[in-house]
Parts: sequence; C-alpha cells; structure tokens
Amino acid sequence: MLAKRIIPCLDVDHGRVKKGVNFVNLQDVGDPTEIAAAYQQQGADELVFLDITATNEKRKAIVETIEKVASQVFMPLTVGGGIHSVDDMQNLLKAGADKTAVNSAAVSNPQLITAGAEKFGAQCVVLAIDAKWNPESGQYDVYVNGGRQRTNLNAIEWAKKGVALGAGELLVTSMDKDGTKSGYDINLYKQLTAAVNVPVIASGGCGQLGDFAEVFDQADVDGALAASVFHFGELTIADVKTDLRKDGVIVR
Repeated sequence: MLAKRIIPCLDVDHGRVKKGVNFVNLQDVGDPTEIAAAYQQQGADELVFLDITATNEKRKAIVETIEKVASQVFMPLTVGGGIHSVDDMQNLLKAGADKTAVNSAAVSNPQLITAGAEKFGAQCVVLAIDAKWNPESGQYDVYVNGGRQRTNLNAIEWAKKGVALGAGELLVTSMDKDGTKSGYDINLYKQLTAAVNVPVIASGGCGQLGDFAEVFDQADVDGALAASVFHFGELTIADVKTDLRKDGVIVR
C-alpha cells in the first residue's frame, strides 16, 4: 500500500499567500518562499502552489515566485493557476514545478489535458476541480475562474473524462467545505475514488487531527491537503503524521 500524503497548500495572490472561507474574504498569511521553507522543514510530502487570481485576471502564474519557492523545497511541487497552453506548463516545469494543475483552461479546452500528458507524461498533469453541491440537481457542480463561475459539468463525470483524457491525478476542492474547518466532504471523495483509478487529493474543510484519518479511512483518498490549520500553526505536519500512525494509516 502506498503511503498517504500530507500536503500543505499555498493559495497565492500577487505574490502573497492568502486564505479565505468558501473562496472569499481572503486574508494575508505571508511570503510564499518563507512558508514553503517552513513546510520543507516540517516534513510535508508535497506542496501545492495555486495562483488563485491568475485565471480571473487573465494573466499567467508568477514564474519568478515559483522559482523562489522551488529553490527552497525538495519535495514534489504542484503549480496551478493561469495555465492556458502546453507552453505555460513547460515554463512552470522549467521554473521548478514537478506537476502542473489545470482547472478552468481544461474545462474550456479539454484537449489541453491530453496535449500536456503526451508531452510531459500523465504524472505531470493534475486535473484540479472546484466542486460545489447543488441540492436542486443532487450533484456536485464544477466551478471555474477561482470559484466565481458555475459550469453545467457534473464533477464526478468531469473527473472520469479528465482521467480518460490523460490526467494522472485529481486535486478536488470542496467549495462548500473550503476554510470552514468542519471536516472533508466524505461523500464527494467516496464518489470520486469509486469513479477513477488515479490518485485523488482531498482539499477543503480540514479543521482538526481526526479529519485526516477520517478522509483516508472512509474515502480512501491518496492525499489530504490543508491550508489554514498549517498556516496559522494550529497543527504541524508532524502532529498529523503521528496521529495517523496511531490510527494505522501508512505515512512517510
């Protein structure tokens, strides 16, 4: 059995790490390079860097910032935000990213997933999905542009299509849970892991130690991403791994 991954996330807005609730009311957390270095020391398994306003502002991710972050970390680095082409992917990989995460651009141009996977390998292409429960339709809807725009896509079906097109991993954020610290959306991740055969990273809602064990045990995800609880020192990576080992979860 593969070890489960504990993954901090840097939501970056114009070179600063920000964090909000349900994708709004962002507050400044600090410098991404300094925060990345701290997570390297703590023993994080991976780091996700998302330029959260690049797509909405129609600009590319800040390559210089990514180069600085990459110089501080030796764990895998996934970068997303403002990726519109294979060239954009290549620029980020050259800057130090190990994987590129596509969201809005993949919805508007699904073949971008295939093109990236063919050029760099499926392991370098992560399909990021922002999902929100729709009680009227009884499904999870896909949102784009930093959670600002709802699409008519069913998140589970889109995940399956994305994998068929070549995505090697899914990074799925529950918009309902984001920043609430009320636990991961177990129902969402159960559906996802049953639907696809690639690694699934759960994101959104982590608030306490038990949330990690719950999502690994009940939804069988491959990694759990968190931001607020790590950024504000409520938990450390070591805290999480120690607790998971007690619960019999295999971690690095």
